[in-house]
Amino acid sequence: MSTHKNDGSDHGLWQEPEDHSPEEIDRSKGYEATDVRISGVVVFIIALSIFAVVTAVLAYGVGKVLDARMNKEDGPLSRWAHPVDVRPLGNMASNPEMQSKMAEMTQSFPVPRVQTDDGNQDVADLHLREDLLLNNYSWVDSSQGKVRIPIDRAMELLAERGLPVAPAAEQAPLMTGDKKPVMAVPLTNGFARTGYELDQAAAVAHGRTEQRK
Repeated sequence: MSTHKNDGSDHGLWQEPEDHSPEEIDRSKGYEATDVRISGVVVFIIALSIFAVVTAVLAYGVGKVLDARMNKEDGPLSRWAHPVDVRPLGNMASNPEMQSKMAEMTQSFPVPRVQTDDGNQDVADLHLREDLLLNNYSWVDSSQGKVRIPIDRAMELLAERGLPVAPAAEQAPLMTGDKKPVMAVPLTNGFARTGYELDQAAAVAHGRTEQRK
């Protein structure tokens, strides 16, 4: 029940319902007829409509003023300054010679070049080139008969023959407070695959599995 009182001087939307006994309430309408004032709703809708119309008129007037100022600054139209509709001209025909020139300029553009895929493909290509050098035979100098061997074969040969021993170098006596340097074991035995490469490898493995099925 609303607690807002209406004594005739208040223009609120809500009105204090009158106290009626259960016998005096008319239930034939099916709804409460003494809570909402229709006049308040109508006044609000009229005020909103007036506000919308005034805003539209002001916006139109401001646009006309801006257009007039821009036209004044641009000056009168001439053969060099007038609007032209270029849509009937259609798209310009492609020029094969110009396209070949652009392709040549793109190919010969100096480094460093802008990467188009955040460098993921460049890193993957680098790792592929490293894998080819690490896992395959290749010439280092064919005139001298020098060959690069796979890393697995190199590890086997090192396990069989051992590393060449260098002659002991004479070391000066340590100064006060100095310590003999100790070689630390590397934390990794090579590069780590990026997430992009792992996703590519997973996609290739998934494709091979689907082909076998």
